[in-house]
Amino acid sequence: MKIRVKKRIVAGLAVAATVLASGLTVGAGPAQGAPAAACNGYVALTFDDGPSSSTSSLLSTLQQNGLRATMFNQGNYAAANPSLVRAQVDAGMWVGNHSYTHPHLTQLSQAQIDSEISRTQQAIAGAGGGTPKLFRPPYGETNATVRTVEAKYGLTEILWDVDSQDWNGATTDAIVQAASRLTNGQVMLMHDWSANSRAALPRIAQNLASRGLCAGMISPSTGRAVAPDGGSGGGGGGTACTATLSAGQTWSDRYNLNVSVSGSNTWTVTMNVPSPAKVLSTWNVSASYPSPQTLVAKPNGSGNTWGVTIQHNGNRTWPTVSCSVG
Repeated sequence: MKIRVKKRIVAGLAVAATVLASGLTVGAGPAQGAPAAACNGYVALTFDDGPSSSTSSLLSTLQQNGLRATMFNQGNYAAANPSLVRAQVDAGMWVGNHSYTHPHLTQLSQAQIDSEISRTQQAIAGAGGGTPKLFRPPYGETNATVRTVEAKYGLTEILWDVDSQDWNGATTDAIVQAASRLTNGQVMLMHDWSANSRAALPRIAQNLASRGLCAGMISPSTGRAVAPDGGSGGGGGGTACTATLSAGQTWSDRYNLNVSVSGSNTWTVTMNVPSPAKVLSTWNVSASYPSPQTLVAKPNGSGNTWGVTIQHNGNRTWPTVSCSVG
């Protein structure tokens, strides 16, 4: 087992839709009562060192809390666990490059650095994770040679603004407190294998909502957290279609959302509903349910606008959506 020394963060989880307010409330606990359109800024949650035996639980927790994140995967783990890379994408996460074997890159030759980065690009793409556009150097260690190789593969280097210290044994309370320091555009470092970071996610989601912040993607152009573009993976790149949510009719126990898809007429929209909310019905779409909290929608000949009725069961946080062509 490797000891992870200090690292710097980049990532992206997110409420993956453009939210147009219409009186809905979001969140649970302290977040209740916040207007649904109160995305006054975006932050990026990132998880390094996956995929691992913890990935499935992490993805489930993220989805249950209406969050999306950026997963900085190691190439050797991606090659060994391609189904988990695909699961990250299917859950609406973004996938980045974190080297192949997690070495101290600044101690390697340019050829060795190239091998670490190029093999990871290939492993992630081969596993169905798309071609990464984001790179996080192990331990946050970088220099001019590392950046030269990053540029060769079109990668944007992502460090972090807030370090969860989960690699250093930080408690769940400490991780929640660290996340409370996030401000618009900032990136937070966490790790795929950390049980304490996973346990902190429900409270992190509530804190962000209470401050009008939403989980977003990392822009390959700026390296900062921005609103999700509807893409379903590939390291933050769009997939030529965008799904946008807007509020519909509301009742005491449920609410409607309208979904508008642009950019393609042959699309697949994945909607992740935060627990314990659940989908009651849909219209103008062909729907399937790979899991109780996940709706997969495809066109049924009724056009590119459809809708869903959600029973909130006390959690009025809107679902996240991602769109892919095909």
